[in-house]
Order: sequence, then structure tokens, then C-alpha cells
Amino acid sequence: MPSAYEPISCDFHDVLESFATARASVRILYRDAHGLPQELTTTIQDVYSQAGAEYLVTSGQQRLRLDQLLQVQAAHASRSST
Repeated sequence: MPSAYEPISCDFHDVLESFATARASVRILYRDAHGLPQELTTTIQDVYSQAGAEYLVTSGQQRLRLDQLLQVQAAHASRSST
């Protein structure tokens, strides 16, 4: 069972939306289901909410929960302060 979703900051969410709109290739650092750091270079196709969590979908149809993200391009992930 996945852990409870920890919301990301609005600023970081805006950065992700901007990358999705631009369809630019981005480098994503994230933690996989086992907590291990992973890296991929892809485009962000969509950012959306579902069942109380937020996700992005890559051009390869990989779905990442936003609280798994460590960094996208030079933007470091930050959690919401609320």
C-alpha cells in the first residue's frame, strides 16, 4: 500500500505545468516504489489529480506521483508548507 500523499508546493507544481505546456525534454530525478533514486529524460505530457494525490505522465506513459519527485531540470521538489 502506498504511503499517504504529501502535497508539493504550488511553486513547484507551476514549474511542472510549465514544462508540460512547453513539451520540452526534461531530466527527472525521483524515488521509485522501493525508495531508490531513479533518473529519466522525457517530456511531461500531463499533470493531474486523482484520488487525493497528484501525478504526472511522461511521454513514455510512465506515471509518477508528484511527491516522489526529487528534481525536474534545475527545479528541486519542495513540499507544501500547509
